[in-house]
Amino acid sequence: VQLQASGGGLVQAGDSLRLTCAASGYIFRSMPVAWYRQAPGKEREWVTEIFIGGITEYADSVKGRFTISRDNAKNTVYLQMNSLKPEDTAVYYCAAAKKARAGMDYWGKGTQVTVSS
Repeated sequence: VQLQASGGGLVQAGDSLRLTCAASGYIFRSMPVAWYRQAPGKEREWVTEIFIGGITEYADSVKGRFTISRDNAKNTVYLQMNSLKPEDTAVYYCAAAKKARAGMDYWGKGTQVTVSS
């Protein structure tokens, strides 16, 4: 499985962005997919995840502002980010797992999101 994240950019606080994670491989649709982010000088952190059946989970820092969704027909997962804050600035990565809650097995290259105040 190969993953490619896109959609990052430079926006102002309060703006929205939608990130896309495009995947190759039929089995992608049977995998949990997550978004992580890493800000300069900080450790990578988990942001959100979508499981088989559409169950979603979010970090408290993004709950109510970010929405993860997937389109299995397109082998794509989206991250809609609203009400962006400067502290959301980071490189965002999508990742997929062979098994839920057992760690991520596949990682894509990140996409930079920069939120100015």
